[in-house]
Amino acid sequence: MTEARDSNANQPRGRSSVERASDREMVVTRTIRGPAHLVFQAWTQAELFQRWWVPRSLGMTLLSCEMDVRVGGTYRLAFQFDPEPLVFHGRYLEVVPDARLVWTNEEVFGSGQVTTVTFEEQAGETQVVVRELYPSKDALEAAIAAGSTSGDMQETFDQLEALLTTLSS
Repeated sequence: MTEARDSNANQPRGRSSVERASDREMVVTRTIRGPAHLVFQAWTQAELFQRWWVPRSLGMTLLSCEMDVRVGGTYRLAFQFDPEPLVFHGRYLEVVPDARLVWTNEEVFGSGQVTTVTFEEQAGETQVVVRELYPSKDALEAAIAAGSTSGDMQETFDQLEALLTTLSS
């Protein structure tokens, strides 16, 4: 198991770091070129979110993206998948504009993890930290085995940065 770091100051810009912070938690960190308010908008506005969230290399299509980003609000993402669409859904537990989002993952096959994303701006760049806390060690192990943890977000974050470039122009 990898120990959690207190800081990612040595993390190269443009690369994502992935750590297993405990036997129940995965952490992905990335410094994104762009101010926190734009990065936050990209995470909270459906029309922006659907432009960067799905890694293009997967060949999947996000069929619908519904986001009611407020405490108690819900989200629903439906992906093209055979034989039926793959749906992810949950509700927002915390929303602090430009700083923090917390939501539940309530998929039928999911393990009930809670995702926390923080946004910390420094000198026009934003450090994004995604924490997925699973209800048990076994739940995290099952998610890792199924390939469904947020550990493979390099391409997704690359797409986010590309989107931010177009929004900043």
